[in-house]
Amino acid sequence: MAPRITPDFSFETAALARGRTRIAGVDEVGRGPLAGPVTAAAVVLDPAAIPPGLADSKALSAAARDRLFGQIMATADVCVAHASVEEIDALNILQASFLAMTRAVAGLSCAPDHLLIDGNRLPRDLPCGAEAIVKGDARCLSIAAASIVAKVVRDRLMVDLAQQYPGYGWEANAGYPTPAHREALLNLGVTPAHRRSFGPVHKILYQDVSITP
Repeated sequence: MAPRITPDFSFETAALARGRTRIAGVDEVGRGPLAGPVTAAAVVLDPAAIPPGLADSKALSAAARDRLFGQIMATADVCVAHASVEEIDALNILQASFLAMTRAVAGLSCAPDHLLIDGNRLPRDLPCGAEAIVKGDARCLSIAAASIVAKVVRDRLMVDLAQQYPGYGWEANAGYPTPAHREALLNLGVTPAHRRSFGPVHKILYQDVSITP
């Protein structure tokens, strides 16, 4: 088994050495679900008050994410933003993810001068320099913090949506296409919170529509 990668502050340290002073980590969560928004977070950590135990949100338990979420919110500059289901369907999920990221960056209390963004592509029209970091949530502490914040906020939002639209299991599956969610789609139908451009939802909506000459 390969050793687990632990995120560190080396990307931030390198940017500081280049004269940057306010560095934000940016990550999104929710590209894969069939329902709900895509959510992004931008986080500027205080180097003197980095919560111990920061890691890729996917590698943490829900309890650990909740604990770290509270510590990040108490010690860092944080903004969370979303792109709606309607924006996802209009733009496509990649561009909607970029939109959520740019909104999160724009909402920070003080403008950053460098961005560390998870992935291999950068949104356009960013307000400052940026670098894409593949598997950044597992390698970079600022991105790991952003991944935790985005995950916790979106999971809580999906719990709220589950109360509005019961039966789909969103409180447990966060809108991802689990077998139970797919079965509920067939039995209960499509809700306003579902992404109509996603295959399983689109198929249900249009399976009975035929084109006639």
